[in-house]
Amino acid sequence: MSIFDSIRTALRAIAANRLRSGLTALGLVIGVASVIVLIAVGQGAQQGVQDRIRGLGSDLIFVKPAPQTDRSTGARGARDSGITLTAADADAIAGAKIHGVMGVAPQLAFNAQAIALSQNLGVTVIGTTPAYAEVRDAKVAQGNFIGVDDVDRRALTVVLGSAVAASLFPDGDAIGQQLRLALGPQGFNFRVIGVMETRGGTGEQDNYVFVPVPSLSARFQFLRNPRGDISVNQINVRTAPDAKQDPIEMEITTVLAQRHQVVTPDFTVQSQNDLVGAAAEVSRTLSILLGSIAGISLIVGGIGTMNIMLVSVTERTREIGIRRAVGARGIDVMRQFVTEAIALSLVGGLIGIGIGVGVAVEINGRDISGTAMQTAIQTWSIALAFGVALLVGLISGSYPAFRASRLDPILALRSE
Repeated sequence: MSIFDSIRTALRAIAANRLRSGLTALGLVIGVASVIVLIAVGQGAQQGVQDRIRGLGSDLIFVKPAPQTDRSTGARGARDSGITLTAADADAIAGAKIHGVMGVAPQLAFNAQAIALSQNLGVTVIGTTPAYAEVRDAKVAQGNFIGVDDVDRRALTVVLGSAVAASLFPDGDAIGQQLRLALGPQGFNFRVIGVMETRGGTGEQDNYVFVPVPSLSARFQFLRNPRGDISVNQINVRTAPDAKQDPIEMEITTVLAQRHQVVTPDFTVQSQNDLVGAAAEVSRTLSILLGSIAGISLIVGGIGTMNIMLVSVTERTREIGIRRAVGARGIDVMRQFVTEAIALSLVGGLIGIGIGVGVAVEINGRDISGTAMQTAIQTWSIALAFGVALLVGLISGSYPAFRASRLDPILALRSE
């Protein structure tokens, strides 16, 4: 019996038992589709996180306060919860003339209510200096960004993110308008001098409003530390594109450690590459976890294939006896059942690929539970899922096929 005869016979047997064949392939369809969809979700999440970090700007180093420790209990506060950094620290880094540093900008961030006419919106207030625009590659669409004169005069001027401007001034005429920033019982009126370009991505920066940092600290006293210095949440340092960031991080650490007179830094220094690497590692772990969960469904599908093939052998015992009686060898019977299993796996794998890719494409960009789902279909995941499906089919069909080939022809003919 040739290989082509085995294939023809296997396909005829599959077509004759459509329901059983469909149930056999169903487990593999679900398994293959699950692998493709879950890996696409994991890779999409990883890509989204990396894009979000890269969207913060290019060639950046971030200096942040280290978590503070309660000496009485030893408990550590939340990340970036300390008040160890000041605007003067940013000036010190800029004044150190570190090779490769292109610009330095302090950043003081807190949440407030922005009120304009009848509109009220929760925003993130960013207190900073004119250098911020260059350091963070932030471009103005209308008007101007914070200027040196605004900082020197502690002017009540504000620059709006594109989403804030669209919400508070829907007619598009925000420049020169009055805006009130309220934090609890305190509130001050600011004049709008600019609107930023849309950054897109997660949209966070489009919800920022930018104010000269001295203007905030002069009016909100809690923004100063006990010594009267202006506290900041972060110092942004932009480096030259070809600069090596590790030596720059070390020099920044040295400058601030000397200023703070500490042996163990009370701040953290991280480059954008460090953040991308850490995020990629977390997302990679997530992808592996999701892929493993999907792989389990493939294994379950393989077990289902084996069970149904074993049932098929039992149901077709008499047929096997007849084939053996007319001259079919054990290897011919074994080849037929293995071919059936592989054919079912092939069909199930192809259908699973179609469903998996379709679902991944369909959910990409959709709002699910308030979060925009992002997927990234990976060619290697399709090849892996399809290859595993075929392998599962081969393994699952081998034992039933071997069992069928070992049946005694006489006993098989007497089977009802």
